[in-house]
Amino acid sequence: MEKPVYLLLENGDYFEGKSFGAPLREVTGEVVFTTGMTGYLETITDPSYFGQIVVQTFPLIGNYGVIPQDFENEEVYLSAYIVKEWCQEPSNFRCSGDLDTFFKERNIPGVYGIDTRKLAKTIRESGSMNGWLTEVKPPYDAKKLEEVKNFHITKAVETVTPKKCEIKPADEKEEFQIVLWDFGAKENIIREMTRRGCRVADLPAGTTAEEILKMNPDGIMLSNGPGNPEDNPEIIEEIRKITKAGKPMFGICLGHQLLAIAKGAKTGKMKFGHRGANQPVKDLTTGRVYISSQNHGYEVLRDTLPEGAEETFINVNDGTCEGITYHDMPAFTVQFHPEACAGPKDTEELFGRFIQMMRDYKKKEGASCR
Repeated sequence: MEKPVYLLLENGDYFEGKSFGAPLREVTGEVVFTTGMTGYLETITDPSYFGQIVVQTFPLIGNYGVIPQDFENEEVYLSAYIVKEWCQEPSNFRCSGDLDTFFKERNIPGVYGIDTRKLAKTIRESGSMNGWLTEVKPPYDAKKLEEVKNFHITKAVETVTPKKCEIKPADEKEEFQIVLWDFGAKENIIREMTRRGCRVADLPAGTTAEEILKMNPDGIMLSNGPGNPEDNPEIIEEIRKITKAGKPMFGICLGHQLLAIAKGAKTGKMKFGHRGANQPVKDLTTGRVYISSQNHGYEVLRDTLPEGAEETFINVNDGTCEGITYHDMPAFTVQFHPEACAGPKDTEELFGRFIQMMRDYKKKEGASCR
């Protein structure tokens, strides 16, 4: 008979389940839920989930097994993975294994048999909470609840960023050389740029503005990543320095938040964040609504936007800021994921917008030299 495991939330609620994947070690993390019906491999390998216990609200996960070509990163940074049911006999022509074996190889504990929709509803109504996974049976004392409540994710970007620069050549004819400031980038961001004729220099988060400008890139991308954006003061200062160069910039998710802070805005923690592939966003310049893929627990506070920054996208569900264009420099950012893998491709055109911005910048620079 399988030994039960328990998820204790900081408010005292607990859920009973069973273990799969790596043998359960006691794990504390921020409990977050994602509503995606597919794309579980991209979720599991997304570095933005560092330090988090991820809950899938869709009841059956693992149907198409493990497909390495779909990974967003070779490493798995989430702390634990919770599902209602996992598929023991996956079926897909690209499948190379099942989730249980994959998690055992990566030393990631999984839990199944929990009512994940009830758990998600608890987080939705009570707000973001920390949790503790354990084999210790209830009841739990006030000291343990206080320990769980006081947990904080630390050294997030520092842990997931690459340790050295990697050059990714353009798929075909090279038109631009760009820098990806990598705070935990998803692989599909790189794929979207290389297939558009960009040679991508994938740089560690600790790279300085001076080092980047010496490379003289045509454009600079600020990637997604984990944690509280305000926990990265050194990175924010380097971004602030590089904005003065006037290079085209495009920020995604954490990159959106970091550039906003560098320009003088503030960010705040959301009640339970946006995670899933079905988040509607509205383009305020056209009135058009797109379905987007998102994964964030912090937002840029619109009332703190500096002069020259225009809010361009909002979330239709809760009205939060989802995009900014900067009129004092060639730069724009979005809170959602236009590379959306897995997820809708509605906003993929934003990569084309960045390409056009670099073309216009090169043309302008060329004209000023004549």
